[in-house]
Amino acid sequence: MLVKTRQKEKKIRDVSEGKVENLGEMESLKEARNRVEGSSSSDNSNGRTSGGGRRSPTNWCLIKPPVKKNTTPIDLKLHNDIRAVERARFAHQVGEKRRLIKQYKMERERQQKLEEQEEIKRLRKELIPKA
Repeated sequence: MLVKTRQKEKKIRDVSEGKVENLGEMESLKEARNRVEGSSSSDNSNGRTSGGGRRSPTNWCLIKPPVKKNTTPIDLKLHNDIRAVERARFAHQVGEKRRLIKQYKMERERQQKLEEQEEIKRLRKELIPKA
C-alpha cells in the first residue's frame, strides 16, 4: 500500500509540474490526487463517496496547468562572427604596422634632408668665390 501511495504522489507531482502529456492519464491522476489528499468533499455523511468509490465530475478538483516561463534567447556564437572579430583585430594590427613604417620612413627622410642642408652650408663656407 505504501508503494502505491508513493507512486500516486509521484504522479501528482508530475501533474503539478506539467510533465503529463496524456489527458486521460491526467484525469486519472487527478482522481488519485483527490484520494491521496483525502479531500473532505463527500456526498454521504459517513465519509464515503457514492457510486462505488468514484466521485462525480463536479467534485473533482481542477488543477491549473503550469504557467510556462518566458523563453530567453541564447546568444549564439557563430564561427563567422568569431572570424570577423579576429579579422578586424588582424586588420587593425596591419594598419598600425603600416602607420609605424610610414612614420619611420618620413622621419628618416627628414633626417636626410637636414644632413644635406648642413652639408650644403658647410660647403658654401669652405668654397672661395672665384670672382
